[in-house]
Amino acid sequence: MFEQVDFIGSYPKNSIIPEFEIPEICFWGRSNVGKSSIINYLCDRKEVAKVSTTPGKTVQFNAFNIDGSLILMDLPGYGYAQVSKKVKSKWKDEIHKYLKNRKNLSCLFLLIDISIPPQVIDQEVMKDMGIMNIPFIILFTKSDKCTKNELNKSLKQHIIKLEENWDPIPSYFITSSAKRTGRADLINFIHDHILNSDFN
Repeated sequence: MFEQVDFIGSYPKNSIIPEFEIPEICFWGRSNVGKSSIINYLCDRKEVAKVSTTPGKTVQFNAFNIDGSLILMDLPGYGYAQVSKKVKSKWKDEIHKYLKNRKNLSCLFLLIDISIPPQVIDQEVMKDMGIMNIPFIILFTKSDKCTKNELNKSLKQHIIKLEENWDPIPSYFITSSAKRTGRADLINFIHDHILNSDFN
């Protein structure tokens, strides 16, 4: 799995994204959460998704075909301070339309930086997903930036915050693109619960 990765295209609006007949997964998170790095580590490629030192680089829906059996969609990040309120509102609307109406979307992976305390903006996004009845899996990123004790402490803080609004809390994976942590488990999940099931 993830042997052949082909870029399909970039789309500035949800309405012009082609319809696909195979399962689709998408990755979403704050602009500096390490989304491009996680996509590259998952695909075992260096530049499938462009990694930038400038947050907010992804400003379109970027689609990739994985082995002819799975679509991977890279969504524009949220929370970038230097983007105007008008642009933020536009992209929030476009992404919500995508998440609510995408017929072949099998799973939303929501990326959250575990090396920092729980962020209000992530909590707000998760609440929106609950209101819209859109299930998601959390990918905790940047675990390599924590010591083992720091990681355990941070995970506990995030879980406590999640328990304020979720029962049970969403499923999650702990990942690191730098150390390739969690890659095998994530690929196995995609294989077993998306490609070989009706995960929706």
